[in-house]
Amino acid sequence: MVLLGGALSWPLVARAQQKAMPVIGLLSGASPGQIDAYLAAFRQGLAETGYVEGQNVSIEYRWAENHYDRLPGLAAQLVGREVDVIATNGGEPSAFAAKKATSTIPIVSLVGQDPVATGLVASFARPSGNLTGFTILNEELIAKRLELLCDLLPRAKVIALLVNPSFPQTGPTIRDMQEAARVKAVLLPILKASSESEIGAAFASLAELRADGLVVEGNPFFEGHREQLVTLAVRQAVPAIYSRRVYTEAGGLLSYGSSLTAIHREIGIYVGKILNGAKPADLPVQQPTKFELIVNLKTAQALGITVPPSLLARADEVIE
Repeated sequence: MVLLGGALSWPLVARAQQKAMPVIGLLSGASPGQIDAYLAAFRQGLAETGYVEGQNVSIEYRWAENHYDRLPGLAAQLVGREVDVIATNGGEPSAFAAKKATSTIPIVSLVGQDPVATGLVASFARPSGNLTGFTILNEELIAKRLELLCDLLPRAKVIALLVNPSFPQTGPTIRDMQEAARVKAVLLPILKASSESEIGAAFASLAELRADGLVVEGNPFFEGHREQLVTLAVRQAVPAIYSRRVYTEAGGLLSYGSSLTAIHREIGIYVGKILNGAKPADLPVQQPTKFELIVNLKTAQALGITVPPSLLARADEVIE
């Protein structure tokens, strides 16, 4: 009877142990595979706080696959799953979808704009509510990318901007770039692409526009198609600057931006702290303090471009 009682109680104990394992909901605007390097950094941050996926924590993944209208429904799924904390990737659309879905589950978000100005948090130091996270300062960096490209191409008269019209933050990006182009006295034709074929058509139009260079908007869709982007830029002989080092590693000419790998590690640490009892309201929203300028000299040589020594001296890394 004792043995039988133990056998009957074992499934209950097992279910209780499974329920005791915390669950993280990861809400992303990207597709599986697009952010693998960032997920590895996220898991590293979790491990630094004592959590290893599959051992003492589980992760529920929800992917919008660049269809941002799906995010509210995916966020609702995670809330219905009763996850312990939600981590979002993909900028403001993912963050707002999570915030609207729950006012009680802690949220750690990665956004591109000032989260105070957009209403996500009350302040950087004291976010209040159930959401905190990190901002990558897209507005501040887009003008800097144009400046760097103009430093490389001092005689440039036309610099095109490639954007994804499906990305909700494209509007602010265009406005900021138009102001930066006015300051630099260059023309700024806007090219739009949200599919592989549209990317090809956008690059085909660069010759007709007589574009001297190209700035590529930073968003998950373009990162997922970085091989196509950098290949077309070299084929069309158009100097281009991108938002992340993954582009220059793939053969892009220039990249400038914060390290998303480092930030995702910090997101993992924040999520681990919350699982250990910290409250989002007590974790300040953080901004990047270091930005990477990567120059691919091999691509510059293929394009017949001589990179000024002053620009090389400012680079954090030169790929030869």
